[in-house]
Order: sequence, then C-alpha cells, then structure tokens
Amino acid sequence: MSRIGKTPVKIPKGVTVTAKGQTLSVKGPQGNLDFEVPAAIQFKVEGENITFTRTGESGEVRALHGTARAMTANMLTGVSVGFTRTLDIVGVGYRAAVKGDVVDLTLGFSHPVSYKLPAGVKAEVDKDGKLHVKSASKALLGQVASDLRSFRPPEPYKGKGVRYLNEKITLKEGKARGKGK
Repeated sequence: MSRIGKTPVKIPKGVTVTAKGQTLSVKGPQGNLDFEVPAAIQFKVEGENITFTRTGESGEVRALHGTARAMTANMLTGVSVGFTRTLDIVGVGYRAAVKGDVVDLTLGFSHPVSYKLPAGVKAEVDKDGKLHVKSASKALLGQVASDLRSFRPPEPYKGKGVRYLNEKITLKEGKARGKGK
C-alpha cells in the first residue's frame, strides 16, 4: 500500500465535501475547488475523514493512489486556510504594483511587464517590495508564481531578478581582472 495514499484525510471545520461520481467538490471560506479522482481509485467520505483505496497493484495505479490523496489534502487545506507564495524582487529600480487583477512589474526592461492574474488568485505588495500571491489552489498558485518569476529569473552574477522568498542563489565570481601570468 502507498504510505501516503492509505492515510485518511481529515476534513477541517467549516469545510463541506460532496462527492458525485468520481468528482470530489470541496467548499470552504477561501473558495470552492473540484477534483476528478482517477477511475482506478475509489474514495469514501465517512464523517470527518476521506479514505482512498486502489483497485489494482500496477505502478501507475499505485502512483495515482498517493496523488489523489495528496491533491485532496491540498484542496482541503486551500479552501480552509489558503496558500501563499512570496516573491522577492531584487534589483535597483525593480518593483511590482498590483492594480485590480493585474500585476505590473518593472524589471529593467524598456517597458513594464503586465501579468493578468487568473480567477481565484490574489496578489499584494507589502512595504518592503515583496509580492505576496495567494490562492486556494496550490497547483494554480505554483504556476502563477513560476510565471511571474520567469519574466526575470535571478541572474548568477549579482542575483538581480525575481526569486522566491528564501531561495538560495549561488553567485558566480566575476571575470578575474588584473591577474598576472
């Protein structure tokens, strides 16, 4: 058995779970999410727990077992508490501004970069210039954070660019100048 897949998922307070066929719908204070459970995985909603069982023992089915349980656990956490990803913008003149559902980034290009946030994702900039992206869906949040980072990933010489909070950048040494033969 999958060690992750066999562990039951506890339903938090204030979250309602409905099952219709192989679709699992979760509703909470942070929003609504749906997940289509693969056909090879069976699930039961019993009181405060959701349990998952698999129909076969092939490698693919065993992988789907843990994935279905992890996706459901992430959905429950997302609609009850939500997920946050913080991006640190490093560089002179580099900054972000949020106007409605559009993030405007000034990243040293000749033009500002505008990124329209998808539905279900919110962003805000704090006084330190850090960009906080929030969503109930962990997968959507990771994709949005990756898209924002891809506009100007941290460069290896000075470390300028958009990076995740606490991301370690290994800086390279510059060209050796004035070394004798």
